[in-house]
This record gives sequence, structure tokens and C-alpha cells, in this order.
Amino acid sequence: MSSQQWFPITDSFLREVIAPLEETLEGRIHKNVSLSQISRWKIGGNAWCVVDAASSSDISNVFRLMRSRSEPVFIMGDSSNVLFDTRGFNGLILRISRSMSSVRTSGSTMVAQAGVWMPYLARRSAQEGLSGLEHAVGIPGTLGGLVLMNGGSQRLGIGNNVLRVQCVTFNGEDMTLSRDDCNFSYRKSSLQFQRLAVVEVQLELTPADPSIIRRDMINILRSRRTRFPKNLPNGGSTFLSDPTMYSSVGAPGAIIERIGFKGLREGGAQISTQHANFIVNNGGATSFDVLRLVYLIRQRVQDVTGFRLDCEVQHVRFDGVVAPAHVAAHEHFELLR
Repeated sequence: MSSQQWFPITDSFLREVIAPLEETLEGRIHKNVSLSQISRWKIGGNAWCVVDAASSSDISNVFRLMRSRSEPVFIMGDSSNVLFDTRGFNGLILRISRSMSSVRTSGSTMVAQAGVWMPYLARRSAQEGLSGLEHAVGIPGTLGGLVLMNGGSQRLGIGNNVLRVQCVTFNGEDMTLSRDDCNFSYRKSSLQFQRLAVVEVQLELTPADPSIIRRDMINILRSRRTRFPKNLPNGGSTFLSDPTMYSSVGAPGAIIERIGFKGLREGGAQISTQHANFIVNNGGATSFDVLRLVYLIRQRVQDVTGFRLDCEVQHVRFDGVVAPAHVAAHEHFELLR
């Protein structure tokens, strides 16, 4: 099930990709990186190469070198909602670094780079008397990743505040997308299905009393501290809260608890005893442990409720295939039946 399918870096990749990047991005090219060390879940084998991008030109340079090659490229922020394969990654991971974190405000509009830390951006908006990001104050991720998946909390999504998104395409070209172009829906956007990197986002916010905004943020953070696991590595909420399912049978965490799976273990992975929509790493968990829990939960919930739980979490396979974790789990464990 977890047979090694990672291969050493090829000579051509070293010569034609890593060497040129080392000349221009000195100190920001990392070879044979343990993904378990950079993953919030603390899961993953070795990646051939991780590049920390500090500008859109860095991203363009990487894409220029990689677009004619067969090795995969994966773009990441802070790795929330990402499950790396225990078998590693036979290619290049482009990490949008915190160097891309500039923020500027004009009236009720904020323009922020993709690498900005969301809790900082939310607090910055409060300081400037701008409302709309309160729901994101406790989300441990960067702006680019949040926009990509229309992330948020309290059933809100950041897409509601997006005016435009500045991207770099895999051809190395700049592209500007409007809110309508992004096709935001619940925890989804069309950006997820395009070969591009988000570099900057323009947000439309609402002027409000800073003290009221801060009070709301404090309440949200207090709620998160009591409800969500923080002491064990995890990837954030595992399953999507589908609106139809939510109105009929409730939220994913409540459903998983109702079927008696709260606390269920598989290897080093466990359904959190604090909130059942989180899968935590108790130590030594593999991607297969997590996918097995996803598979078991989904099968049982469908049997009991008739609804299929889909995942927020994206699984990144060793060969670059990226799919929602429930799709990866189904493909893997159905083959073993």
C-alpha cells in the first residue's frame, strides 16, 4: 500500500532546472526536502525541489523552465488543506513565500500579495476600520490559497470580497481576473482548475467601527480555540459542509460524531476527539492512514444518511496528480477490495 515510488532527482532536472534557478534565486532553492517538515499535517515524503518565490518574476522563471518538461509542478502557500503523499513528490514545489506579503489600502479597498498571512491581513483590516475579513482571522493560511479555494469560516468565503485577482500563467504571462471570472462557489473557484499562480488580490471591504470589528474577531478566535484542535498537526477541516446536507442532517463534524467515529484511529492518524471534522496526526501518520479514515467516514456516512461527504483537503500524489482526498481515497482503497 505504501510502496516506495519516489525516484532520485534526475541529472537532466539538476542540470536544466535546479542549476539555472540556483544562479538567479540563490538561497531559495531547496533539494530533497522532507515534506513532513513543511506540511501543517507533518506528513509527506521527500520532494525533489522546493522553490521559495519572492516575486512574480520568480514564478515566471520557474514556469519558463518547467513548462516544456514532464515533471510536475505544485504551487503551495502554507499547506493548509493539503495532504502530501508519503511517497514524496517527483518534481518541483513552488512555495509562495512570506516575502510576497505587501499590503496597501485605498479607501475601502485593500490590495495584498498572495503570501500574506490571513490572521495578519484580517487584523490589519480591523485596524483600518474595514469589515469583511472577520471570518478569516483564525484561518492558518495565506491569502493566495484562501482565494484559490474560496476559503473562510462561518459558512462565508473570501470570494465575496474579491474584486480582482492578479496571476501568472504557466506560460509566464500576467493575467488579471475579475470576481466573475473566478466563478466562486462554496469552497471552490475556477482558479483551482487552471495552471497559474495567484500573486496579488484586490479586496473590497466595508468601512465600520474598528472596535466592533475587533470584538467580532475576538469572539471568533475564542470559539475556534475551544472547538478546533491546535495541539496536534492537522490539515484544517477535512470535509466540505454541503449546504443541502447541512440543512438536512447537519454539519460534517456532527454527522461523523453521530455515527460513532469520533476518536477513530488508523495508524498514526485519528479523527479528532475535539472536533470530528478534523483528522490529526498523533505521530508517524502517513497519507494512507488519513486517506483510509476519509474512505471509512465517507462510506459510513453515506450508508447512514444517504449523503456523500466531499473533502476540502487536496491530496498531492508523488507523480503530481492532485485530487480531493475523497477521490484519492476511493481510487486507492477500491483497488484493494
